[in-house]
Amino acid sequence: MCAVSGGLDSMCLLHFMTTWGAENGFSVTAAHFNHQLRGEDADRDESFVRDWCAAHGIPFAAGRGNVRSLAEREGLSAEEAARRLRYAFLRETAKETDCAAILTAHHADDSAETMLLNLARGTGLKGLCGIPAKRDGILRPFLSVTRAELAAYAAVHGVPHIEDETNADPDAAARNLLRLQVLPLLKEINPRVVEHMNATAEQLNVLDRSLEEDARRRTAHVERREGRVTLSWETLGEAPWSVRPRMLLQLFDLLGVGRKDIGAVHLDAILAMARHTGGGESRLSLPHGVTARYSRGWLVLETRPQTLTEAVLLPGQPLRWGDYTLTLLDRRIGDGLALRPRKEKESWRIAVGPCMPGERLMLPGSNGGRSIKRLCIDRHISLEERDRLPAIYADGRLAAVWKLGVNQTFLPEGEPGRFIQIIKETEENNYEK
Repeated sequence: MCAVSGGLDSMCLLHFMTTWGAENGFSVTAAHFNHQLRGEDADRDESFVRDWCAAHGIPFAAGRGNVRSLAEREGLSAEEAARRLRYAFLRETAKETDCAAILTAHHADDSAETMLLNLARGTGLKGLCGIPAKRDGILRPFLSVTRAELAAYAAVHGVPHIEDETNADPDAAARNLLRLQVLPLLKEINPRVVEHMNATAEQLNVLDRSLEEDARRRTAHVERREGRVTLSWETLGEAPWSVRPRMLLQLFDLLGVGRKDIGAVHLDAILAMARHTGGGESRLSLPHGVTARYSRGWLVLETRPQTLTEAVLLPGQPLRWGDYTLTLLDRRIGDGLALRPRKEKESWRIAVGPCMPGERLMLPGSNGGRSIKRLCIDRHISLEERDRLPAIYADGRLAAVWKLGVNQTFLPEGEPGRFIQIIKETEENNYEK
């Protein structure tokens, strides 16, 4: 399936592919997306492509989308909103028409413009690799062909096309300014500048792929669970500096949020966490609702969990709370927390919830209560884990905290009156008590 706007590049692609397809035994479908940004001119473009396809017996599919509405709703530029709608249409149409591939007419000049645009806006190595020949099921067979060569092809074969007047306006888009003013100046320095830029992009692509593969290999055995990935700081520190940011990006991929909006400022901040904590703990809020945590030699990236709230425990009924399953029993079974029998006038409403800020626990043998924060530090419980520990409340009073102990006023002197069995889910989806 060829994406066809009606311009020179895409009409050359459609003409070439239909000719080559006829010679090699495959068919071509043309797909046109009307962005509804240019009024009657946009409708004219759609009619032009439709009529040319009808005259040449080429299957044709058309789609429309409200670019301005999407841009306003999602806070996107018109260019980005148009791109999202267009590619969504192309993928859906390819699926419906059972097309094996989606082809676009991006060429060598487009790739050079992309390199310059990324460089002007600020980019890393990947942004200097130009437009990829293949990505996400989209193929771009003309990336080694210049705009001038396509114009010559159209002249020789009589390929018609229509011009988008906005492409001639340098103020309409940054890419127009590069195409109309910057690249012509560079061609005065060297007429083969586009060819040289694309050759450089290919070399950078080789380097980029090598760094990605190294990062992928080094993060192949990270600890993973739903909403969380954990990497040892030692593993990160063993990698060359050039690979470390790629390893962090791999973690975002493994977390399932992708790399969009993750810039050098975020990666540098993550890498600086260990230096600034002096071996302690720290956390960092990142795009996509991700939190990075450094704790005792481990880097944890996780999507921010839903706030855990208080839930009442009913006798004999297992309750899932965070990473734990709790069951209120009348006798000890397995591991958990034992509480004294209910006293007179106590309703004995037992609930599980998060530790409240400033909460203190009176443990046996201690002179006064100690803060949950201090107890966790003494027992080497990370900040991350502390926020997820189940706290047991009896009639609204803190009775116990898992891994820390039972408040001495709730300790059983003999047989417990209540026992809260606690089971934690492990990384392998088994259970550990």
